[in-house]
Amino acid sequence: MQVNFLSYVQLTSLALPSLTESRGSLVVVSSLLGRVPRSFSSPYSAAKFAVDSFFASLRRELDVQDVNVAITMCVLGLWDRASAAEGVRGVTRAKAALGPKAALAVIRGGATRASRVFYPWRFHLLCLLRGWLPRPRAWFIRQELNVTAA
Repeated sequence: MQVNFLSYVQLTSLALPSLTESRGSLVVVSSLLGRVPRSFSSPYSAAKFAVDSFFASLRRELDVQDVNVAITMCVLGLWDRASAAEGVRGVTRAKAALGPKAALAVIRGGATRASRVFYPWRFHLLCLLRGWLPRPRAWFIRQELNVTAA
């Protein structure tokens, strides 16, 4: 929680006065696990759900106060970092996204002041399915898991 949530809150609290003054942008890089829970990732998912909720609430508060600070929430799936690949080796069948392409999606989202960015884009569909069709969503998630390895 300290790294995956509280550090976001502390840094945002420190930066918000100057961002408000300059009408700046805040780009938050989070995880798909903050939108769609997965098996075997409860503590990490909890922290990322907290990040998503905190920034969604902050966006609403700034909007109500007519403060022109853009908050871009970048929701990334598994990407090709060595530490991430090692942590899920054998547990998931999901393919890692290319890091440079994920970085480009984050930069584009921040530059256009988009409210949300999903990379790869198909994760946006998965997030929509979360509330609309819970059974098919669960089926899609199970297809990517190798439960015997966990």
